[in-house]
Amino acid sequence: MVKRPTLAESVGAGRRAARVTVAAAAGFFPAAYLLDQPVTALYALFAPIALGVLSPVPGSGRRRALTVLLALPVAAALTSLGTALAVQTWSAVAGMLFVAFVLTFGAVCGPRPAGTAPGLQLFYILACFPPFAPETLPQRLTGVAVGVTLLVVCELVVLPDRPESSYRDRIADTLDLAARAAGSVIRTGRGPEPGLAVRLRAAGRGLRFSHQPSGARPTGAGRTDRALAQAGSATRRLVDQLAALTEMPPAPTDLASQDLLRGTAAACAETARSLRRTRPATGPELIEEMIAQFLAAREAASTGRTPAPHQVLLRQSTVLTIAVSAVTVRTAVALAFGGRRPVHGLPREQFWYARTPTVGLFVIRLAGNLTRRSVVFQNALRTALGLALARLVAGSLDLSHGFWVLLTVLTLGRTTAGATWSAVRAAVVGTLAGALAAGLLLIGAGQATEVYAYLLVPVMLLAFTVGPLEGPAWAQGLFTLVVSVAFAQIAPVTWRLAEMRVVDVLTGSAVGLLCGVLAWPSGARAETRRSMTALLRAAAPVVRATTAATTGSDPARVTDTVDQALRLTRHRLRMAESAYAQYRTEPSGPAPETEPDYLAALNFAARVLVGGYWLPRTAQAHDLPPDALRWVRDVTEEVETAAVRAADFPPGGIRLRLTPPPSPTPRSPPRIPALLADLEVWLTALAADLRTSTGPRTTRPAPS
Repeated sequence: MVKRPTLAESVGAGRRAARVTVAAAAGFFPAAYLLDQPVTALYALFAPIALGVLSPVPGSGRRRALTVLLALPVAAALTSLGTALAVQTWSAVAGMLFVAFVLTFGAVCGPRPAGTAPGLQLFYILACFPPFAPETLPQRLTGVAVGVTLLVVCELVVLPDRPESSYRDRIADTLDLAARAAGSVIRTGRGPEPGLAVRLRAAGRGLRFSHQPSGARPTGAGRTDRALAQAGSATRRLVDQLAALTEMPPAPTDLASQDLLRGTAAACAETARSLRRTRPATGPELIEEMIAQFLAAREAASTGRTPAPHQVLLRQSTVLTIAVSAVTVRTAVALAFGGRRPVHGLPREQFWYARTPTVGLFVIRLAGNLTRRSVVFQNALRTALGLALARLVAGSLDLSHGFWVLLTVLTLGRTTAGATWSAVRAAVVGTLAGALAAGLLLIGAGQATEVYAYLLVPVMLLAFTVGPLEGPAWAQGLFTLVVSVAFAQIAPVTWRLAEMRVVDVLTGSAVGLLCGVLAWPSGARAETRRSMTALLRAAAPVVRATTAATTGSDPARVTDTVDQALRLTRHRLRMAESAYAQYRTEPSGPAPETEPDYLAALNFAARVLVGGYWLPRTAQAHDLPPDALRWVRDVTEEVETAAVRAADFPPGGIRLRLTPPPSPTPRSPPRIPALLADLEVWLTALAADLRTSTGPRTTRPAPS
């Protein structure tokens, strides 16, 4: 069933089409008719189309205008490079290979490079085709500057879109809800508000990147985006843990837990205010002190003659995890808006980017994805090879308007062979229809230039509104009309221009299909499964290393493996997230009932990392009695083994039921029951994620 565009999508497309049409017409007509500069007119026409239609820049209003303005020097450099390399086909092909790979691979650095990459490639494509005319470079650069500048102005003044809600505002709203929920728990003892847990979990799901506009996702390699992404992830864990707390059965009043929960609520509210003011949050020292006081009070309470009930200990452990998440959020917000700064008294590995220079952060992101297992690398290589092959074919066959061949590859290329074939079929049908209409128009109007001048604006407005909404058939058909009407005003043309357009589109479609079939034809499907397998296997040793560090049972193993395991798991998590994000954008895939729950696998790895960072700091006890130590080792081995088995995603799933910890004895050290409760909460959550990731998709994992 074809999804029809919503009213909001239609209105947004119409606004965008109006801005691009005004910018393109305002640059094209004066250059073509007043200055008699056809080269300048051509580039002034295509510059807004490149950055406004071919690669719609994410964000709205000023943010888009700033992104387009920052892209101007790059567009000018690519135009100059294409002009210089057009001297020979081989040089143009080599340049195309390099430019396409760099621009597409640069998408890993954030939404702005990803949004502008397709449009920027068009500037090189336009300039790298014959005739080799370096003397026209000033006219080309003038057209690029005029077109881009006009688009910047139009983004600001022509039907500007409403500002999008930023990711930090969404985090702030969720933290406010968490503060209110924590206050409710303190007042009532268990938070009986109807639907409170549902609202908390819904707010956590709303922070997923898949629920955000592309321009609002903090996916960049810089410190601010990394910190905001970490703040969002920690906020999701916080509200999920709060929801679990509200669902726990009533327990005796626990003043220490109430005090820590009250401090957590205040920290959430203050962090939300800091996010809305876009300034560093107050350091986490206060809530850190409250966590220390809570741990001391819990240990002191456990020295009494009557140990606390197990349910009370589980509740305390849950409150502690909520407070730890609040500390993570506050620290990440402070790093996001405070720049490079030391992180005192907190897990160094969790905030590893705090003191790393910005250039180093980008190098780490690029180097981490420079592997054939990265979907970003695969897409960059596929795009570069496709465009380079298209440039070689167009140059070897001496096709008129050969840049249309490359434009077809650029616009119709998909990440799977099936999706590419579907787009090509629709595009060919649309191009044939558009060529027929254009041929009839060119025959009927002949050399009456004023007819084409009158038609250009309404045809552009129609094409740029309907094309993005209705798919490749409409987009290619209407764009055929646009280029026919535009070229008819630059030089004398006949109906054969429409014929050339058909030939070029068919050639580009064949090249795109060839690359789609030969280069990773299944898209991110296989890579997602492979990356999830690698992620689970990398995270499994962290479970044992964490419990060993917490209990002091195997210090040599901890020293040798924990840092390396944490680094490897972080890297695998980033790769798996990229593959999963692309996989969810592809139209094909396994049936829901047979597909592993990859989101649960991601949740498992994130929960493993958090436990690895915090458990050794908040729950250490190196004097466990033999029965408790045996339980920790057995349960840890069970979870670690289950993670390795889950990495193969067996069809029948895995069965994993953890045994409860042993009851404390009068001779047990005072902190042992609390430590066992902390480990039980963490390991039980890990086991639930593993069961969900490999079991039937009847339920979704809790957002973490």
